[in-house]
Amino acid sequence: MTLSPLLSILSEVLSGAAIALLGATLLIVGPTRLRLSVGTLRERIRDASPYLGLLTVVLLVNKVARDVGPEVSWAIGWNVTGLIYAIEGNFVEHVQSLATPTLTAVFSTVYLPGYVFLLMFPFVAYLFSDDRRPLKLTAVAFATNYMIGLTCYILFISYGPRNLLPEHVESLLYVTYPQTQILTGEVNVNTNVFPSLHTSLSVTTAIVAVRTRKTYPVWAVVAPILASMVALATMYLGIHWAVDVAAGGILGVVSVVLGDRIVDRYTSES
Repeated sequence: MTLSPLLSILSEVLSGAAIALLGATLLIVGPTRLRLSVGTLRERIRDASPYLGLLTVVLLVNKVARDVGPEVSWAIGWNVTGLIYAIEGNFVEHVQSLATPTLTAVFSTVYLPGYVFLLMFPFVAYLFSDDRRPLKLTAVAFATNYMIGLTCYILFISYGPRNLLPEHVESLLYVTYPQTQILTGEVNVNTNVFPSLHTSLSVTTAIVAVRTRKTYPVWAVVAPILASMVALATMYLGIHWAVDVAAGGILGVVSVVLGDRIVDRYTSES
């Protein structure tokens, strides 16, 4: 049976992320840690369930709100696209001047399956960590990213560089891999680019990874590199402005700070 275009591209992205996830789990978490943690796995999940539950609720709200968000955005009418362009000009065009078929393939892979892997792996790694705080922090920080990001998407109308400057900035992802537009269209609209959630969530992941460098030293190196590549990919592919990326970086840091406070407060009250 032939898969629909959406299911086809979704399966490709998830397959790539799953392969990376399996490899990282075996190489970074390691068979020994996995084996020793199996007996307490259920208790670990139960301990983290309030935080994971918060993230689940936020994701569900995010899904519903994004369906009505654009109408609210236009009703408010705060279009910041021109302001962003006035601040940075043709920076993204200069980034794209470095484009080659190989770089486009690399950054497209980073932007889709690489990004999915970057967000999924922490939940596997920290579930098997002796320190249970990083799993809770990641869940709360991700939820914070989405809540603040969604608020910005509703408040501000912002078109990406490929939409505002089609004669100067090419939609490299969609031109090279047209089927990917079906997938990205399911999770976002072209007026929601400020801030870059790809960047903010990646930065959050990198910060927590560096904090857990004693447990997972390899991940503490891989995560920041991959996060940096995700941020660059959003500009290289013409999807985000540099201002979006900078705002996303700040949001990523703020989300970790707020996540720390929420986890500490909840833990102290338990």
